[in-house]
Amino acid sequence: MSRRRKSLVPEARSALDVFKGKVMAEKGYTVDPNKPNNVKYEVAKEQGVPLKEGYNGQLTSEQAGKVGGPIGGNMVKEMIRMAQEQLSKKK
Repeated sequence: MSRRRKSLVPEARSALDVFKGKVMAEKGYTVDPNKPNNVKYEVAKEQGVPLKEGYNGQLTSEQAGKVGGPIGGNMVKEMIRMAQEQLSKKK
């Protein structure tokens, strides 16, 4: 059973999308600044996952992870780097 994830702070969605675009552009992906969420299609193509616009219920968990993992993983790595940088400034 799939679930829809909602942001704890819905107002942050646009900032997260901008952040996603920035991180993925730094990793060498082509990112449309107006639609940074579309980088997932480039990642999917690179991973050989048949992701299309709209409903993708045919994808396996493994396929979905191959797309979401690199995106979310890179975002988390960048957030950790930023936090470490902030902590080092406080010392």
